[in-house]
Formats: sequence, C-alpha cells, structure tokens
Amino acid sequence: MYGVAYHPKVLSVDISKLGTSDKRRVQKVIEEKLMTNPEVYGMPLRKSLRGYRKIRVGNYRVIFKIKNKWVLVFLIEHRSVAYIKIYSRM
Repeated sequence: MYGVAYHPKVLSVDISKLGTSDKRRVQKVIEEKLMTNPEVYGMPLRKSLRGYRKIRVGNYRVIFKIKNKWVLVFLIEHRSVAYIKIYSRM
C-alpha cells in the first residue's frame, strides 16, 4: 500500500475545477490504482519530465512522482494544459 501526498495547489485549485463526476473518477483511480501499484498503472514521462509519471483519467491527467512508499501528486489538469502547467509545480 502506498500513501498519497498532494501538492498544495492540487487541493486548492485543481480539484475545485473538476465536476462532480470527474472528481469521483479521479478519486477512484487514485485509490484503486495509485495507492496499490503506481509503477504498473502510471506511465513514465520523458525528457525534461523524467522521474515523473502520469495516469490518464478521461481527458484529465494526474501527474505524480513515486518516492519510497509515497505517491506525490503534483497536478490534476485537462490534457491540453497539463504538460505546460507541470513546470510551475516542480
């Protein structure tokens, strides 16, 4: 089992933008996939984002990093802007 920690802006900004059904879907993915086996479900990112991983939830991306037994969630954002906004949270 992995613990989950969130970047402060994920809790204050990203989650508040999501609709009710999207919030449930993201929560379900985090609880069922990222907390159990993030290496299998999360796809590694490349180039300047090496070390980070992403998981797709519909049109949204959850970008995270695995550190020891913790999943550090840095961003939950629409796919069109996720890879631009992640640089401000690294």
